[in-house]
Amino acid sequence: MDANSMDESSIIEYITSAFENIEAVSLTGTTYFFYDPAQKFPFVTLITNDDHDQASNLRREAVFRLNIGISKATFQALFGSKVLPASMEELTALGYDFTALNQLLPHPVYGRMYWVCILNPDTARFEEEIKPLLAEAYAMAVKKYGSGPFLKTAQ
Repeated sequence: MDANSMDESSIIEYITSAFENIEAVSLTGTTYFFYDPAQKFPFVTLITNDDHDQASNLRREAVFRLNIGISKATFQALFGSKVLPASMEELTALGYDFTALNQLLPHPVYGRMYWVCILNPDTARFEEEIKPLLAEAYAMAVKKYGSGPFLKTAQ
């Protein structure tokens, strides 16, 4: 891992301290960040394994993928307005390398639902590009589920 790369614990700490009324739930190599009181739909996930897809080759030592659900407008500003193909093979044919570190990409599975991902972002990219996307995802969750402090405090 590059000396300028963020690690999972730093990203988890940032998200849980920067945003109110969220809960981080870690299960089998995945941390889900919820504002949803029923914990059905996270607004961000951090993945450290290939259990749900093998696109990013997360079996590599110290490699993780941060996934963020953003607005259609932001997604299209980043990647264009064409509809993304349904399969990872078609996305790869468009030139996306889902194994590349520190590159903001459409999510290999959920890109069609306006999710983006990045493997091992460095500090500069996290500060400049990722923090605003995290803030947008959080604001969307607050708008969807309301602004009341209804989640239990993380232990």
